[in-house]
Amino acid sequence: MVVVHQVPIPPPHRNAAELTRPTLTEQHQTKLDIVMKHFSGEYKLPDVEEDKQSLMEEEQYWLSRECMLRYLRAAKWDEKSAMIRLEATLKWRREFGFYDQMTNEYVEPQALTGKELVFGYDVDGRPALYMFPSRQNTDATTAEKQRHQLQFAVWVMERAFDLLPVGVENIAFMIDFSDKAKSPSLSTSRYMLSYLQNHYPERLGRGLVLNVPYLVSLFFKVMMPLVDPVTREKIKFNPEVVKDGMFTADQVITKWGGEAELPYEHEVYWPALIKMCKDRHQRRLEKWRSLGGTVGLSEWDVFQDDSDVMLVQNPEKGNVAQEAPATVDDEKKLDTAVPAAVEAAQVVA
Repeated sequence: MVVVHQVPIPPPHRNAAELTRPTLTEQHQTKLDIVMKHFSGEYKLPDVEEDKQSLMEEEQYWLSRECMLRYLRAAKWDEKSAMIRLEATLKWRREFGFYDQMTNEYVEPQALTGKELVFGYDVDGRPALYMFPSRQNTDATTAEKQRHQLQFAVWVMERAFDLLPVGVENIAFMIDFSDKAKSPSLSTSRYMLSYLQNHYPERLGRGLVLNVPYLVSLFFKVMMPLVDPVTREKIKFNPEVVKDGMFTADQVITKWGGEAELPYEHEVYWPALIKMCKDRHQRRLEKWRSLGGTVGLSEWDVFQDDSDVMLVQNPEKGNVAQEAPATVDDEKKLDTAVPAAVEAAQVVA
């Protein structure tokens, strides 16, 4: 039975109190303390204009305990290397337009065909980011146009991170080369690989590629040597994601062997995604502030009380995303929320 959705699926509820937080060895904790101390207090970002050396609130929020740990693991626990890489990313995020240029309105022209979507979660709770190269609606014939494409790709990744459940740190990339899709240019791919490896360490949980034609397979043979060995192990070609136990059928679209369908309607999906992510990010930011609003706070603490967004049906506006408490022990709320979520999807035999 295929279920047709119009908007993103809300994140699965995970009770932080019932999950086991990763522990560190004494040596690794010492290295984390060094990195945390470096960025705390009156920290100034080096090699930037004097009036821009202090970290903005969003940058302090980004510098979580888990963020530092991701960079430390990527640097093989060399704290000096991790600090250099973190500072490089702080500068890159500014230069790339995270805090001024990359607004929803700015990237929206890239989103009109649904060439990149966030939808569903794998069995480990990772948000799935779908890429459909056949839906490409812009070109990269100039440096400015290429930058715009890359900014959109990064923007979508950031929205997937907004939907991470507590205890989950990475996402599943799903690339479908069906419908005579063309591979992106080598230059664009190199930039994106550079961003992933240098500025998003340990953010790739799965890299799944479907319907790989011969010419595209040659393209991947050229690109794969540029990918680090750990990342290469996470990339699978033409997997059967449901049969192989990566996804449950209700969380993945039919082209990937699932039972969900998402016919892209930009006017419906786009505002729903933005609202879901904005509301979720705002709640977490407010929680972060309540915990002290400083670098090094744990994502486990910031994310743990986050409410999920459930789908409810509005007879006049169709399916929309609205906030609903994510408790599982409140029978009265479940009695109304679950039927509403079911009615929000069109069931097709």
